[in-house]
Amino acid sequence: MFTQNYYLILSKTDGRYLAAKPKSGGKEGGAGYLLMFRENFEALSYLNTHASDVANRFAVESVSGSQLKGLLRRWGFLGVGIVQDPLIPQIEFMIHQG
Repeated sequence: MFTQNYYLILSKTDGRYLAAKPKSGGKEGGAGYLLMFRENFEALSYLNTHASDVANRFAVESVSGSQLKGLLRRWGFLGVGIVQDPLIPQIEFMIHQG
């Protein structure tokens, strides 16, 4: 996981990353789970499929696996959600320990 690059969706408006947030009411508030894509075109497909009317407000950013730990800590994410299929979408969630 730490040796490959991932692609993140970033808001051009406020600089925040696209994240999946658990339902409120539990202790899992926070910034949620950072959504990551294995390929640039998968991130673009996700935007065009699920947010085509606002897709121009977002950018795709590349991040190396070695940068993930610092990024998760800095933004307070609970973990990551690796998008397996951007069209459906199917997401594999992993909790960050540390």
